[in-house]
Amino acid sequence: MREIDVSLVRDTLEKLFVEANLFLPCDVEKSIRSAKESEISPAGRNILDSLLENLDAAKELNVPICQDTGMAVVFMEIGQDVHFTGGDLTEAVNEGVRRAYVGGYLRKSVVSDPLERVNTDDNTPAVVHYSIVPGENVRITAAPKGFGSENMSKLKMFTPAAGEDDIVDFVTECVVSAGSNPCPPVVVGVGIGGTFELCARLAKEALQIPLDEENENPRYAALERRILQSINKTGVGPQGIGGKNTALGVKIKTYATHIAGLPVAVNISCHVTRHKTAVL
Repeated sequence: MREIDVSLVRDTLEKLFVEANLFLPCDVEKSIRSAKESEISPAGRNILDSLLENLDAAKELNVPICQDTGMAVVFMEIGQDVHFTGGDLTEAVNEGVRRAYVGGYLRKSVVSDPLERVNTDDNTPAVVHYSIVPGENVRITAAPKGFGSENMSKLKMFTPAAGEDDIVDFVTECVVSAGSNPCPPVVVGVGIGGTFELCARLAKEALQIPLDEENENPRYAALERRILQSINKTGVGPQGIGGKNTALGVKIKTYATHIAGLPVAVNISCHVTRHKTAVL
């Protein structure tokens, strides 16, 4: 049994959320640079140039990439041989988020009640997804999620009669109907299977997969490429002003499902697809 003090989780999350908001993952930045080289629309190229200038400025000035520093989403894979000490784990998670957003001067965008709309002033509480895995390590991912893109996400409960064509059409239509709202070029996470709530989580988990990492299942790797091609043929383009680069990538996560259903969730992320991981 390995003991980990929750203060280590707190301090790790504080660091992760600040860094995630200041520095884009290398694979995403590389994809934006590649999109600029392949973009045929002059206006689209100008937009991609501006996005890259913004990334460079964020690094140079040590400021957030985007003014929407997101709602704090945390994924924790906890080894079953770990015992947390020193306090409540969820409280430590939220304290790490609080310190990151207050001390790091990140925009605080969370309201305590969805209808009363009173800001919590520290971007807590976080949305935390715990999972138990073998071993004695803890893998923590901080994923700030902006809501311009989150608002464009959808879930559909297909019947088992639906096939890959229906999935391609659904995901593509989600991106087309979103238009410029999610600040394309976007990254698209797709969840397939499970139940209503698990499918949505799968889609968000898919957004954490590096864009240059191929799906280990050949069928879903091919489906990812097919959906990406379909999206980029729509002409929505960078910032919705036209062009061939509407999406930087499509990632799929799947799970077993019931014989009577085929849930499909689409979680759209803007070009600022932020996530940072540490292993304790």
